Amino acid sequence: MSRTSSPSAPPSAGGQLSLSLTTPKIVFLIIAAAAPLAAMVGTVPLAFALGNGPGVPAMFVFAGLTLMCFCVGYAAISRRVVNAGGFYTYISCGLGRPPAVAGGLIAVVAYNTASVGLLGSFAYFAQLVAASHGLDLPWEAWAAAGLLLVAVLGYRQIDLSVRVLGVAMCCEVGILLLLAAAVLVRHGAAALPGTSFSPHTLSGSGIGVSMMFAFISFIGIESAALYGEEAHNPERSVSRATYISISLIALFYGFISWVAVGAVGPHSIRKVAGAQLGDLFFSLSDDYLTGAFTTAMQVLLCLSLFAGWLALHNAANRYMFVLGREGVLPRVLGTAHARYASPYRASLTQTAFSLVTAAVFAVAGLDPYLGLTTSMLGLGTLGIVFLQAVACLSVIGYFWRRPDGHWWRTALAPALGFAGLAVATSLVVINFDTMTGTKNPVVDSLPWLIVVGAVLGPAYALWIRSAHPERYARLAGVETRRGEPVEFAGRTVTEAMPTRS
Repeated sequence: MSRTSSPSAPPSAGGQLSLSLTTPKIVFLIIAAAAPLAAMVGTVPLAFALGNGPGVPAMFVFAGLTLMCFCVGYAAISRRVVNAGGFYTYISCGLGRPPAVAGGLIAVVAYNTASVGLLGSFAYFAQLVAASHGLDLPWEAWAAAGLLLVAVLGYRQIDLSVRVLGVAMCCEVGILLLLAAAVLVRHGAAALPGTSFSPHTLSGSGIGVSMMFAFISFIGIESAALYGEEAHNPERSVSRATYISISLIALFYGFISWVAVGAVGPHSIRKVAGAQLGDLFFSLSDDYLTGAFTTAMQVLLCLSLFAGWLALHNAANRYMFVLGREGVLPRVLGTAHARYASPYRASLTQTAFSLVTAAVFAVAGLDPYLGLTTSMLGLGTLGIVFLQAVACLSVIGYFWRRPDGHWWRTALAPALGFAGLAVATSLVVINFDTMTGTKNPVVDSLPWLIVVGAVLGPAYALWIRSAHPERYARLAGVETRRGEPVEFAGRTVTEAMPTRS
């Protein structure tokens, strides 16, 4: 069969990424980005204290169902379009190139700032844990050590990162399941109180804040599409990995937070969580396990944060790689390493951005957690949830006039996903000061960067169309024919249905 190249397929001059990822490996990358242990230790106590207390487990279930609707449409389009551009490519397919450029720029900002946010969180907790065991080093030292390791792993082939992330994920999930088992052994069925899902609890105050924290804990579940060019069977691996990841995260977060409610007591959880915050799960470990397990949990917390940091670093790299390859960002970013087949220049750029940002906060004497983490992770979270909502609209737009559209997969499910994610975006904006823990006017103004990207992106795309029409024609576009192999970013796949965007 002859090879058909599309005039709007991404150029392959920059090199091809390695084809080393399978569905389980992509699942590791996604769940590691969500950092399960870090979410339980750092986010869930805040949701208990500031939200609707014992109703938090139900909010995880709601967030999971909403994101599953998002996933239905996301999976449908991922089977048609294989590209490392993620949101950027999908938005182009459904809404056009100008909105896609805006989405790509917002994604670069969101994933880069989220990565820096986890740098601060890792350095902060590593300092605390090490100091409690006699090794007292400044947070800057831990940040530098972590950044060096992230830089090395990001520079190399992604298979090495997957091995590190897989070990981290298994360890952090394992210790939380041990804690849950100990609570269940002591309390039996009472460890899973029905109060968490009662109408009275779910109609109480604070439900919006709990919902916001629940959606925050799923950050990274959409990143499967970024690895499509590196998957052996992208048409199946991307959709399967996304379904599996959302299901596992929703069930796991809902179950562990439900057990925590049972361990503390439904009527006490809000007060106890407010008093202990980040120490809540460590206190439960002391009570239901042993001090040795608590020490292990503290170490694994740092490992969880590092794993999430590395996963977001890899996601940011892929966006910069694709946007560089297509000339939206400097083309130097769109080059794959000759030996490792990795987006090494994008990785080095992300490392440099992290280094400069962390250095600015350090020189200013700001706290690595309350300053660096909350502001950068807050902005990244807002950008990613916003892009998830826009992606739902893109799926509807892409399949609107196509013969392979489906009333549920490509219409109703994405519409429901958009509704839930639009609510989540609004909650993040309204409660941004709660999420970041500060009322600093500079921090509170960060959401405007998303607005700036949404305005300047289309303007930049229209300028490219006017000044460089040939380059504009290659932006985030794909064209395929029935039954023929089509070149996507330098590799050949077979598409069952004709597409054009």
